[in-house]
Amino acid sequence: MNTSIYRVRRGTKVRLQSWPTDDSTKFGGTKSTAKATLTELNLRLAELQQMLYAQAERRVLIVLQGMDTSGKDGTIKHVFRSINPLGVSAVNFKRPTEQELARDYLWRIHQHVPPRGHITIFNRSHYEDVLVVRVHGLVPESVWSKRYDHICDFERMLADEGTVIRKFFLHISKEEQKRRLQERLENPSKRWKFEHGDVEERKRWDSYQEAYEAVLSTTSQEFAPWYIVPSDKKWYRNLVISTTLIETLESMELRYPSVPGLAGICIE
Repeated sequence: MNTSIYRVRRGTKVRLQSWPTDDSTKFGGTKSTAKATLTELNLRLAELQQMLYAQAERRVLIVLQGMDTSGKDGTIKHVFRSINPLGVSAVNFKRPTEQELARDYLWRIHQHVPPRGHITIFNRSHYEDVLVVRVHGLVPESVWSKRYDHICDFERMLADEGTVIRKFFLHISKEEQKRRLQERLENPSKRWKFEHGDVEERKRWDSYQEAYEAVLSTTSQEFAPWYIVPSDKKWYRNLVISTTLIETLESMELRYPSVPGLAGICIE
């Protein structure tokens, strides 16, 4: 699978209408065959993560963003299901607390970046401060418009310090979001996920699309690229993200560290 077609090249002017929300025919298989493929990818990802953890030199930051119901929770559940929990963590950024609001907007983010040898997944992220903040007019444009440069500089600093960054926008259609919201209402096992605010946010769909286009156009860098992942089909979304992460980790030339002084040791 060629996932590079979903990577936003630096300087690209993104128009989300021209990016597919369902590209699953490119897989060349079915949902059932995708399940078997994902199992294989899970095992390979777990193997690479173990080497990352053992080597303890680099770290990986994964950013998941998307409209409500786009599948951020589901991605974490299915893509990372085989990972050793000692070496991976997920952080869910909700509405800022009073303590967080009393500081700069990146303060709460920096506390959660991964240490050496670890993978950290951001479920929502620092980008909320140029998305929700922009759409709801929580601060003036003169404030949020400067944050694109702040964020790029922040991610450049992380990359310079040894953090590999991959950012995924889970791209769903408005029709698919409607179907998933309706399913949450009708399915007792999913009803707990439904919030009345989801309906109000849906009314701002066009504003959010515009805000995301600005994010994707201005903050996809070589050291911290965005991928626009077709996410109407959950199984295809999982395959794209898994494949991208495996290719990323393999490019890092990970290896288990050598341990000197073991020759001649006999365990009795």
